[in-house]
Amino acid sequence: MDGAYDGEPTSDLLVARFGSTIEVTIPPPKNAVLSPNAAQDPTVRDRHIADISVRGRMGWQMASGYNQRSRAETLMSRWKTVIGPKLKARSFKHQKTETKIGVRILNRMTELGRPNFQRTA
Repeated sequence: MDGAYDGEPTSDLLVARFGSTIEVTIPPPKNAVLSPNAAQDPTVRDRHIADISVRGRMGWQMASGYNQRSRAETLMSRWKTVIGPKLKARSFKHQKTETKIGVRILNRMTELGRPNFQRTA
Protein backbone atom coordinates (compact mmCIF):
# COMPACT_ATOMS: atom_id res chain seq x y z
CA MET A 1 0.00 0.00 0.00
CA ASP A 2 1.48 3.32 -1.01
CA GLY A 3 -0.97 5.72 0.66
CA ALA A 4 -1.75 6.23 4.30
CA TYR A 5 -5.54 6.22 3.96
CA ASP A 6 -6.43 6.12 0.27
CA GLY A 7 -6.60 2.34 -0.04
CA GLU A 8 -9.46 -0.12 -0.16
CA PRO A 9 -9.79 -0.59 3.63
CA THR A 10 -10.69 3.08 4.08
CA SER A 11 -13.05 3.12 1.09
CA ASP A 12 -14.73 -0.09 2.26
CA LEU A 13 -15.19 1.33 5.76
CA LEU A 14 -16.77 4.52 4.40
CA VAL A 15 -19.13 2.56 2.13
CA ALA A 16 -20.10 0.27 5.03
CA ARG A 17 -20.76 3.22 7.31
CA PHE A 18 -22.49 5.61 4.90
CA GLY A 19 -23.87 3.38 2.13
CA SER A 20 -22.93 2.59 -1.43
CA THR A 21 -24.06 5.97 -2.78
CA ILE A 22 -21.16 7.78 -1.09
CA GLU A 23 -18.46 9.12 -3.43
CA VAL A 24 -15.04 8.73 -1.85
CA THR A 25 -12.65 11.51 -2.86
CA ILE A 26 -9.30 10.85 -1.23
CA PRO A 27 -6.26 12.24 -3.06
CA PRO A 28 -3.80 9.48 -3.90
CA PRO A 29 -0.14 10.20 -3.12
CA LYS A 30 2.25 11.30 -5.86
CA ASN A 31 3.78 7.84 -6.13
CA ALA A 32 0.43 6.00 -6.37
CA VAL A 33 0.19 3.16 -8.87
CA LEU A 34 -2.83 1.56 -10.52
CA SER A 35 -4.17 -1.70 -9.14
CA PRO A 36 -3.32 -4.90 -11.06
CA ASN A 37 -6.83 -5.22 -12.54
CA ALA A 38 -7.28 -1.51 -13.33
CA ALA A 39 -7.72 -2.18 -17.06
CA GLN A 40 -10.66 -4.57 -16.58
CA ASP A 41 -12.29 -3.29 -13.38
CA PRO A 42 -10.94 0.12 -12.29
CA THR A 43 -11.64 1.22 -8.73
CA VAL A 44 -12.47 4.80 -7.76
CA ARG A 45 -8.84 5.18 -6.70
CA ASP A 46 -7.66 3.95 -10.13
CA ARG A 47 -9.90 6.50 -11.83
CA HIS A 48 -8.48 9.25 -9.62
CA ILE A 49 -4.91 8.21 -10.45
CA ALA A 50 -5.68 8.14 -14.19
CA ASP A 51 -7.43 11.50 -14.01
CA ILE A 52 -4.45 13.04 -12.20
CA SER A 53 -2.09 11.74 -14.88
CA VAL A 54 -4.25 13.34 -17.59
CA ARG A 55 -5.27 16.64 -15.95
CA GLY A 56 -2.56 17.13 -13.35
CA ARG A 57 -3.21 17.31 -9.62
CA MET A 58 -4.77 20.80 -9.66
CA GLY A 59 -7.02 19.90 -12.60
CA TRP A 60 -8.13 16.75 -10.77
CA GLN A 61 -8.94 18.78 -7.66
CA MET A 62 -11.16 21.12 -9.66
CA ALA A 63 -12.86 18.29 -11.60
CA SER A 64 -13.48 16.08 -8.57
CA GLY A 65 -14.74 18.83 -6.28
CA TYR A 66 -11.90 18.23 -3.83
CA ASN A 67 -11.44 22.00 -3.46
CA GLN A 68 -15.02 22.35 -2.20
CA ARG A 69 -14.37 19.76 0.49
CA SER A 70 -11.19 21.57 1.45
CA ARG A 71 -13.09 24.87 1.70
CA ALA A 72 -15.71 23.25 3.91
CA GLU A 73 -13.01 21.86 6.20
CA THR A 74 -11.37 25.29 6.41
CA LEU A 75 -14.71 26.90 7.22
CA MET A 76 -15.43 24.39 9.98
CA SER A 77 -11.93 24.89 11.40
CA ARG A 78 -12.47 28.64 11.42
CA TRP A 79 -15.87 28.18 13.11
CA LYS A 80 -14.43 25.94 15.82
CA THR A 81 -11.52 28.32 16.45
CA VAL A 82 -13.63 31.47 16.73
CA ILE A 83 -17.01 30.24 17.99
CA GLY A 84 -16.13 26.99 19.74
CA PRO A 85 -16.20 23.25 19.09
CA LYS A 86 -19.89 22.74 19.87
CA LEU A 87 -23.18 24.58 20.22
CA LYS A 88 -24.09 25.65 23.72
CA ALA A 89 -27.86 25.99 23.34
CA ARG A 90 -29.93 22.95 24.21
CA SER A 91 -33.11 23.38 22.19
CA PHE A 92 -33.07 23.18 18.41
CA LYS A 93 -34.70 26.62 18.12
CA HIS A 94 -31.96 28.21 20.20
CA GLN A 95 -29.27 26.28 18.36
CA LYS A 96 -30.54 27.76 15.10
CA THR A 97 -30.35 31.24 16.63
CA GLU A 98 -26.85 30.56 17.96
CA THR A 99 -25.77 29.37 14.50
CA LYS A 100 -27.17 32.47 12.80
CA ILE A 101 -25.27 34.69 15.24
CA GLY A 102 -22.06 32.73 14.65
CA VAL A 103 -22.43 32.97 10.88
CA ARG A 104 -22.97 36.74 11.10
CA ILE A 105 -19.85 37.08 13.27
CA LEU A 106 -17.71 35.05 10.86
CA ASN A 107 -19.07 36.88 7.81
CA ARG A 108 -18.35 40.23 9.46
CA MET A 109 -14.81 39.15 10.36
CA THR A 110 -14.23 38.00 6.76
CA GLU A 111 -15.62 41.26 5.44
CA LEU A 112 -13.30 43.29 7.67
CA GLY A 113 -10.27 41.38 6.38
CA ARG A 114 -11.20 41.78 2.71
CA PRO A 115 -9.46 44.63 0.83
CA ASN A 116 -11.60 47.41 -0.61
CA PHE A 117 -10.40 48.43 -4.08
CA GLN A 118 -11.22 51.80 -5.59
CA ARG A 119 -10.29 53.08 -9.02
CA THR A 120 -8.03 56.13 -8.80
CA ALA A 121 -7.42 56.98 -12.43
